Amino acid sequence: MTVREQGYEAIMINCNPETVSTDYDISDRLYFEPLTLEDVAAVVANERPLGVIVQFGGQTPLKLAAALAAAGIPLLGTPHESIHLAEDRGSFGTLLQELGIRCPEYGVASSVDEAAAIGERIGYPLLVRPSFVLGGRAMEIVYHADELRHYMGTAISASPDHPVLIDKFLEDAIEVDVDAVSDGENVYIGAIMQHVEEAGVHSGDSSCVIPSLSLGEGTLEQVRKQTATLAMALGVKGLLNVQFAYQNYELYVLEVNPRGSRTVPFVSKATGVQLAKIATRVILGTPLRELGLPDRRVPEHVSVKEAVMPFNRFPGADTRLGPEMKSTGEVMGIADTFPTAFGKAQVAAGSPLPVEGTVFLSVCDTDKSAATILGQRLHGLGFRILATRGTARALQSLGVPTIEVNKVTEGTPHVVDLIDEGRVDFVVNTPLGRGARSDGHEIRSAALRRGVPCITTLAGASAAVSAIEAAQRPRVTVRCLQDLLAQDAAQVPR
Repeated sequence: MTVREQGYEAIMINCNPETVSTDYDISDRLYFEPLTLEDVAAVVANERPLGVIVQFGGQTPLKLAAALAAAGIPLLGTPHESIHLAEDRGSFGTLLQELGIRCPEYGVASSVDEAAAIGERIGYPLLVRPSFVLGGRAMEIVYHADELRHYMGTAISASPDHPVLIDKFLEDAIEVDVDAVSDGENVYIGAIMQHVEEAGVHSGDSSCVIPSLSLGEGTLEQVRKQTATLAMALGVKGLLNVQFAYQNYELYVLEVNPRGSRTVPFVSKATGVQLAKIATRVILGTPLRELGLPDRRVPEHVSVKEAVMPFNRFPGADTRLGPEMKSTGEVMGIADTFPTAFGKAQVAAGSPLPVEGTVFLSVCDTDKSAATILGQRLHGLGFRILATRGTARALQSLGVPTIEVNKVTEGTPHVVDLIDEGRVDFVVNTPLGRGARSDGHEIRSAALRRGVPCITTLAGASAAVSAIEAAQRPRVTVRCLQDLLAQDAAQVPR
């Protein structure tokens, strides 16, 4: 639409009819074709365009950039050399070293022995993934050398030509997403999003919030500066997304995507600044300084993005969140406070939280200390608490009334029986490691069958309890998004 507003004909190639971009009035001409080099080249040969924009279609068209450039097809926006620099692990790692920007220790392995040596060098846990994958597919967190050897054996047999990327996994880190626009001379930060779940949950599956909840202004300024530095060093022209992790007062870059990310619509709605439109204007030659953008747009309200999961379509699916993306959509909730906005987002995602009833808690050993605080809060809100033996005893030791229930392996009546009988209204289950994750599978499957909200991270559970607490107060109000943005715009000098 912005291309047409600028006086050009806009030609769209898209093979997905379930998107707004395939509506008849969006573009001048629409091609329902696969996003392959052959098909795109055929459209280009037919239309003879001034250039092609690849950064609004996700990872798939981005991978065509080098081949399109090699075929003599002009790319508008970020050049393919910059895309390769951001996507190639070795080149990107070298760039970070030159810029003095931290990243988790990493290695690239093509054999089991190479992977074992990397694991020994950088230490466990590790985040492992095949190269050239979408959505974190086949990505895993491994905690021991045996798990790494098993993973490598599978990965090499499945894709012998592609190496496996191995990163030091930053446990209990706060993950941060940034969407920005660069014109090669200046960088505009759209928003900094703090993830609700800790690092290790795929960014497409995690909740995130604007503005940040717990990061100080000094850290946020460091995020802004590193984002701008990376955009300029990579030669980005248009949109980019940067993912950071914050652990032990240190900031680490996880990855840079020189394209529009899935969070661009969320950021645009939360701030009222249309990033896709701005990026298109930049790609077509308008400098950022001529677009009259506010210096910084930190909204007065709180916006929460929540992922929509397809689990109810797949009976028996495991609902735990991890590094492999599972979501099929997104919603957002907006309110004056984070707890209320988070609660609204859960309702929008189809998983409304209960305000009373019975909650079942089962957490891994490393989470037990924090889970006791969670149990105390739930008890204070009037919930009846059930827990397996280890968690129950930790809660009871602090004076939280807790009913001990059997695990599935301990015989009936067990927790799955109670869930199936409709006697549980809310489940918190935080697994750790391969074995523990398997043990909780039946609990999470039972919750899915009964439509019981089930949260698999402690950070997510804490946010949910805060939302429940807010929901027990007077009725939540609904406000028009346009009114909120107009109110914010009136308070920001231009």
